[in-house]
Amino acid sequence: MDNLKTLIYKLADSQMIIGHRNSEWTGIAPILEEDIAFASMAQDKIGHALALYTLLHENMGEEDPDTIAFSRKASEWKNVILAELYTKDYGFALIRHFLFDQLEAIRFESLKTSTMEPLAQLAKKFSSEIKYHTMHGDIWFKNLANGSQESKARVQTALNECFEYANGLFEKVEDEQTLINQGLYIGEEALKNQWLNKITSLVEEAGLTVASMGDKGNGSLTGTHTEDLQPMLSEMTEVYNVEPNAQW
Repeated sequence: MDNLKTLIYKLADSQMIIGHRNSEWTGIAPILEEDIAFASMAQDKIGHALALYTLLHENMGEEDPDTIAFSRKASEWKNVILAELYTKDYGFALIRHFLFDQLEAIRFESLKTSTMEPLAQLAKKFSSEIKYHTMHGDIWFKNLANGSQESKARVQTALNECFEYANGLFEKVEDEQTLINQGLYIGEEALKNQWLNKITSLVEEAGLTVASMGDKGNGSLTGTHTEDLQPMLSEMTEVYNVEPNAQW
């Protein structure tokens, strides 16, 4: 089923890309605790991507995980666009992580009952790790929102910027209803409603405002990406491209 394959690529590619974006804080985060936290979360995300690429390889006839991860053009990636955006500052990185992981917690919780058993098993494994990611994001979101006037303003600015790409988090694969009818997953609209209710509650509790959801994040499933993706992919694949056939 091409639509199921596309959905799993969306999940895997999003994990891979945000994992690399999170890894960019290694050694340069504002405090040592955050240096370690973002590095740890990056490792988890890339591990999730590997598991999903392995599922695609072993169950759906796709290439091996290394080939999938390091040999595709930017237009072939299906990650959510929010994940690929250049990380201009810590505030943006934190809010992206906060929003993305709240969705991942809901998404993989729902996938625990997927009728595709290998995907359901991965969802159960991922959920136990993602709860620590959401815990981290929630704590730092609240700390900064309730900190100084400057920190509060920066968090609100980052929220506004990220919400311009928020609809792209819920981009639908072709013939999504078939996947829903077959019990493979609950669909993007259901995920969006649960996520927006959770985010709205957390944001309002922190005394901030939920921005309107913009459409800048749409199009990734059909190959439309920002100019930020290719430079990141070039850096990510630099060692692999030196000797693609090397055995490690």
